[in-house]
Amino acid sequence: MKVLVVGGGGREHALCWKIGQSPLVAKVYCAPGNAGTALVAENVDIAAEDIKGLVAFAKSNGVGLVVVGPEAPLCMGIVDEMKKVGIRCFGPNKAAAEIEGSKLYARELCRRHRIPSPQFWSFEDAHGARAFLDMREDGPIVVKASGLAAGKGVTVCKKNEEARAAVAECLERRRFGDAGSTVVLEEFLEGQELSVMTLTDGKTIVPFEPARDHKAVFDGDKGPNTGGMGAVTPVHVQGRAMTQIENQVVFPTVHAMNRENRPYQGFLYSGLMLTPQGPRVLEYNCRLGDPETEPLLMRLASDLVPLLIATCDEKLEEQQAPKWDPRPCVTVVACSGGYPGDYKKGVPIFGLDRVKSGPDLQVFHAGTAKKGGDVVTAGGRVLAVTAMGKDVEDARKRCYEALALIEFDGMHYRKDIGARA
Repeated sequence: MKVLVVGGGGREHALCWKIGQSPLVAKVYCAPGNAGTALVAENVDIAAEDIKGLVAFAKSNGVGLVVVGPEAPLCMGIVDEMKKVGIRCFGPNKAAAEIEGSKLYARELCRRHRIPSPQFWSFEDAHGARAFLDMREDGPIVVKASGLAAGKGVTVCKKNEEARAAVAECLERRRFGDAGSTVVLEEFLEGQELSVMTLTDGKTIVPFEPARDHKAVFDGDKGPNTGGMGAVTPVHVQGRAMTQIENQVVFPTVHAMNRENRPYQGFLYSGLMLTPQGPRVLEYNCRLGDPETEPLLMRLASDLVPLLIATCDEKLEEQQAPKWDPRPCVTVVACSGGYPGDYKKGVPIFGLDRVKSGPDLQVFHAGTAKKGGDVVTAGGRVLAVTAMGKDVEDARKRCYEALALIEFDGMHYRKDIGARA
């Protein structure tokens, strides 16, 4: 079978790497891919948002399965269009993908179906949002652009003054374009964050191992949020928390989507805050998280492809539960200078050939390209160095030793990924 992976980041490199190991797969394509995916798949020069182009390519090249990495093509309806021409496409359809495409829809879904989540207020004009902030007691609050903002539309504000500035960025300066035309103000929650990714065909639910993302750009969770600076899996969850998460969040969410006539198929990512009162939904994603995908797929001991096919065919109940390597895995992301703000592209990367890759250590490319014979930077998050170890500290050590062999001008990364695991 031929498989087309859609996207060009670290998640897609990891997907190509894992899918290519399946005996069911004869060839892997990646559109548009990057310098890393080119090592394990054939890159195709079609943008992830070019739905017509992707459908035409899949049809003319006999692709049997399309696996969509990023959220944008899912929210644009790529699954619907592939199904129209009889091609299996893994992921939720356009209606179901709105669970990520609109933070307001996700919040209202939680409220309608009593899924535990923070209080929220939505605004389409800055005047109304400022009036609300003027009336509330000064203190922490979260400001979110409702639409897709590539992981950068969330601002955790300590004071109302910061919240007013974040609202102005969205609604007046239009920093996030249409994605920020509605803002959602949310109650600030304290606790530990956790990422829970679940595979579902709308009837059967298969939880993946939990992981923890590190969003803030600097050590100690300081600075602005990013798309993710690193991740660690597994994460020890105390007591009955995982049972609570499944019973209070995951199962009700899948059932809620069915009741709203938006049956959900694919990976459902629940970004949670574990509070003293129990789990609360911070966000939903309609796909695998990045950088959580990289360590999760390295630890996944089962063949991924049968699970993807069974999800598309609504036969997930016939599959055995996935098997996991018990060893912990850590991913550390190396970023361009200036990220998550402005940064340069086309900066040469040195030392990739010094890293001895294998089943327990990989340098997944997140934002790279080929320029002549060189690999150069092509994004804010550039590389996702991923390693397994006998314990978390061993995995961390292997990651940072590999990172020490790599260099590019302006390169920066957090030094504390997984330190609290």
